[in-house]
Amino acid sequence: MTELEQSIERITPRQFQLTPGVEDWRVLGDGACAYFRTGSFAAGARLVQAISELAGLAERHPDVDLRFEGVTVRLVTCTPEHYGLGAREVELARQISAAARELGLAADPSALQCVQVTVDALVLEDVVPFWRALLGYEFRGSSPEDLVDPRWRNGPWYFQQMDEPRPQRNRLHVDVWLPQDQAEARIAAAIAAGGRLVSAESAPSFWVLADPEGNEACVGTCGWTGPEPAGFAEA
Repeated sequence: MTELEQSIERITPRQFQLTPGVEDWRVLGDGACAYFRTGSFAAGARLVQAISELAGLAERHPDVDLRFEGVTVRLVTCTPEHYGLGAREVELARQISAAARELGLAADPSALQCVQVTVDALVLEDVVPFWRALLGYEFRGSSPEDLVDPRWRNGPWYFQQMDEPRPQRNRLHVDVWLPQDQAEARIAAAIAAGGRLVSAESAPSFWVLADPEGNEACVGTCGWTGPEPAGFAEA
C-alpha cells in the first residue's frame, strides 16, 4: 500500500454531503462534483488558475472541465485499493468553493450529471476484456467490473453479473447519476415524454425506467440525505 493510500481517511457519499462547507457540491457516480457558472471563457480560465494555485495539489488534484459557460470540477480518489472520497476531498471542495466566491462565481448543482453505460453479462471475464480493448479504458481501482477512461474524458462503463440469460430484454443500458434534488424531476420528465417506471424498489438509490419500446435506463443518486421521494406509479 502506498503512502497516499495509507493517508486516505475514507468517507461515504452521505458523510460528504452532510459535511458543512460543501453545499456547492453533489456526489455522483464518478465523484464529488460542482459546476460554477462563469458566463465567459476568460472568467472560467481565472477560476481554473485560482484552483491551480491551491496548496496540496501535487498528489490529489481535481479534474477540471473548462467551457464557455462554466467550469465543472470533480474530486475523487482513485488508487488500486480505493475509488471514492476522503477527508481531503472535503477540504479541497471547500477551498475551490472559496476561490469561486472570491471571483464572484456561483455554483449551479442542477447542471450536474454523470452518464454511465452498464452491460449485463453472463461471463464477465469474457466480455470485459473486449470493451477494455475497444474503448482504450482501464480498470477502476481494484474493481474488475468497472472500466474508466484513463484520461477522464468520457463516461465510465460498468459490467453487471447476470445469473441466467434474459431473452427479449436489452443487455446494455444507460445509468444517469444526478444530484438527489434533481432526480425526481428528471424521472417525471422522462415519464411525461413517453417512458414508464419499471421499478422503484431500490429508490432513492436508483429507479429503473424504460422507453416506449422497453429499452431500460436507470436514474441513480449517491448518499441520499433528504426525505423519502414521493414515488411514482410503476407500470
